Amino acid sequence: MTATATSVYTWGTGRRKTAVARVRIREGSGKFMVNGLECNTYFPLEVQQMDVRSPLRLTEMEARTDVFVNVRGSGKHSQSGAVLLGLARALKIFRPDLDQTLRESGLLTRDSRMVERKKFGHKKARKSFQFSKR
Repeated sequence: MTATATSVYTWGTGRRKTAVARVRIREGSGKFMVNGLECNTYFPLEVQQMDVRSPLRLTEMEARTDVFVNVRGSGKHSQSGAVLLGLARALKIFRPDLDQTLRESGLLTRDSRMVERKKFGHKKARKSFQFSKR
């Protein structure tokens, strides 16, 4: 598993498509920073904000932990998925008793879907050029 516990922070790594999120959590007052910005500023859509905070809400740790995230790659939606997985993994290390709750909700499962590669002789991965019989 890609998560470690240090003296002050607990780390978790989450991935989705090509996005990678490094999540650090510690006991605190509920601060949530993503790439140096507030979570609501970095993820403007409400769906993304709910995705990112879902592990904290599920485990009722929202007001008791500070979360610091570095995320890069892909788009905002994939980044929110990566942060969700990284946060769930970090919470699992931080409090091992939450493992079953997170696992039953499917928050510890990585979404393995990736973009299919472009094929030779095609416009995209599966789309072909228009066929002409003559």
